[in-house]
Amino acid sequence: MPGVRRSAGLLSATLLSLPTVATADTIEDPLYVKNLSPVAGLLGLPSQRSADTLGGGVLAGAIHSSIANHYVNDSNKDEFLNLDGETVRVALDLRYGIAADWELQLEVPWLDHSGGELDDWIDDWHDLWGMSDGGRSNVPRDLLDYRYVTREGDFFGLSEDSSGLGDVSLSLNYAFYRDDNAVASLVLGYKFGTGDEDDFLGSGADDGYIALRFSGRDLSGLPLSWHGQVGYLRAGDSDLLEDTQDQNLWFAGLALDWQLAANWSLIAQLDSHAAPMDSDLKGVGGEAFMLTGGVRWRFTERWALDVSVVEDIRVATAPDVMFQASLRYSP
Repeated sequence: MPGVRRSAGLLSATLLSLPTVATADTIEDPLYVKNLSPVAGLLGLPSQRSADTLGGGVLAGAIHSSIANHYVNDSNKDEFLNLDGETVRVALDLRYGIAADWELQLEVPWLDHSGGELDDWIDDWHDLWGMSDGGRSNVPRDLLDYRYVTREGDFFGLSEDSSGLGDVSLSLNYAFYRDDNAVASLVLGYKFGTGDEDDFLGSGADDGYIALRFSGRDLSGLPLSWHGQVGYLRAGDSDLLEDTQDQNLWFAGLALDWQLAANWSLIAQLDSHAAPMDSDLKGVGGEAFMLTGGVRWRFTERWALDVSVVEDIRVATAPDVMFQASLRYSP
């Protein structure tokens, strides 16, 4: 695709020509990570973020993009699960400081489910390192097939490409403690059932959550920032998941940001959450654990670019791999 390569080259040249700057005197966000497994991705589980808040009247924003490749095939005497496909998610993230220590955050996602294009690359990667592929090389590549069936007749599935608006979420963040190097905040969030559940764009229900977040910097006198969150989500009644859904879910996360230079950071984080369904199959009934590694480039005073890779360190509870990029604006 010559046109795409020329455009990418022009963009890279433009960004590289921008001046370098030091970071602002704030505690920056960790990486943006959501579990995009077809079932867990339906729920309003929030990504990690800094406990810090914007000043009154200040507006900031970001665009987060992710591509996730799925393959889970599992069964027992009562259940059958197949999750084979690819999900692309792009989210607009807007934040507004409504007063000192108080902030509103709005997230508007768009999703696309398809057979995708990454199966060949992932199979080759497994072959190169002699890694187990869980049987994915034995099925047709670039296929979309989400299915769950029980002996009692519960069923959901998706086999045709779908795309559209996902579930919009709104949260209120209050920083109730701060000192020179640390912030703690309380968060109340609500996810609206705006996505089409039949197309796996949303759960078809509203979710609410509460979370505690903690952030700090200059850990042990080093250029290290850290973040943590722990919370509870009450999932609304989803017609898609019906009686199989678990409505009471915990979530938690930890992140560490090592500032290598004024404009560059390496970031590592762990994200986890409770199983979205009451099932003996790990792909939908197991607690999820995801490990993410990424880099942040602050290419101007107000703009930063994150690039990261997410792995399911508890296999099958999250996508095999997710590739992510976030473009952030902070005044």
